[in-house]
Amino acid sequence: MIDVRNQPAESSGERPEERPGPQLTGRDETREERADRKWGELMQEVRVAQTGIQILLAFLLTSAFSPRFPELDAFGHDLYVFTIMSGAAATGALIAPVALHRMVTGYSLKPQTVIWASRFTMVGLMLLLVTVGAALTLILRFVIHDTLAVWLAGGVLLWFAGCWFPPAAWLRHRRRQLGAVPGDPSDPADPDVRCVPEFTERG
Repeated sequence: MIDVRNQPAESSGERPEERPGPQLTGRDETREERADRKWGELMQEVRVAQTGIQILLAFLLTSAFSPRFPELDAFGHDLYVFTIMSGAAATGALIAPVALHRMVTGYSLKPQTVIWASRFTMVGLMLLLVTVGAALTLILRFVIHDTLAVWLAGGVLLWFAGCWFPPAAWLRHRRRQLGAVPGDPSDPADPDVRCVPEFTERG
C-alpha cells in the first residue's frame, strides 16, 4: 500500500508556485472584511498621532499666557501664529476620519471611507511635522541664538523625515521587486489600491 500522505507536492503535476490564488498576502478576506480590518488599523494610528498633536497644541495655546510671552519680537509673534494655525489644521485633519465615518455610516461606503481617511491622516501627519518644526524654532529662540535654533529645529525635522519616509519607501520598493500588488487593481474602491501608474498598467 502506498502512503499518499508522504508523497511530495510535485506529484500532482503542479508546482506550488504555479498554483492559482494569492501567494504573498496570507489573507482570505472579502473587500468589506479588508476594509474593516484597515479601518481598525487606521484608527489605532490616528489615536497615536492625535495624542501627540493635542498635547503640543495645548502647550502652545497656554504659552500665550506665560509671563515671557510679551518678550517675543515681531518674527516670534508671526511664528507663534503660524505654529498655532498649523497645529489646529493638523488636529482637524486627524479628526476628519472620525467625522467622515460618522456621516457616511449606513451607506455601504466603508472601502471608500478608508481611502479618504487615509488621505486625511497623511495630511495631518505632514501638518504635525510642520507644527513640531515651528514649535521647536519658537521655543529654542528663547534659549539660544536664532541661527542655531533654526539649524537645530531643521535637524530634528530631518530626523523625523528620516524615520518616517525612507523605511516606508524601501519596504514598498521591496514589495514591488517581489512582484506583489496590494489589493485588487481592477477594483478602484479597494482600500489597498493606490492610484499609481504601476497598478493601472497591470490592470
